[in-house]
Amino acid sequence: MGKKKTLPDKRKRPSIPASGIVSCYEWMEALITSLIVVTVFFSFILRVVSVSGPSMLPTLHSDDRVLLFSEFYQPKRGDVIIITHTRGLSEPIIKRVIALENQTVDINFQTGVVSVDGKQLDESRYIRNGITTQPADYKFPVTVPKGCVFVLGDNRPVSDDSRSCHVGMVDERFILGKAEWILFPFSHFGRVNS
Repeated sequence: MGKKKTLPDKRKRPSIPASGIVSCYEWMEALITSLIVVTVFFSFILRVVSVSGPSMLPTLHSDDRVLLFSEFYQPKRGDVIIITHTRGLSEPIIKRVIALENQTVDINFQTGVVSVDGKQLDESRYIRNGITTQPADYKFPVTVPKGCVFVLGDNRPVSDDSRSCHVGMVDERFILGKAEWILFPFSHFGRVNS
């Protein structure tokens, strides 16, 4: 008898070349690295936050989505910032920086004029009618302590801000970052007025 011929087993799969495995591994490594970089970037450098309430009208409206720059941020007068913690409020708030540490703030509640270090601020870009009539818990003028900022909302009659003991002088450690762009709704899209 002759030798039996063995037919190739059709169920056997061809082996993947080692170069294909390495290529797949490199692709997965690049994808995972990219995901980590994007996650870190959007967790620590850029964030999107939602505005709640009317205290920043006309600059920001309730439910606006704002792109926030957070890492390595140093507050500057006029910036719109997000504050994570205040003395008496449990939710983050968004306000405008009016004065920095060691600056003296004065408010004339009859005329609505705000002055910093004796100079009247020009707030015509972001204040409606120059109104600053809400009573304050502090006697003005006040000097901003070291490591703090003085903040006000743009819609002064309804804003809970540094005039109130609930907010007071804001410790810079509780500033999440600066609001840069309004992303949504698209009808409000653009840079935040600072």
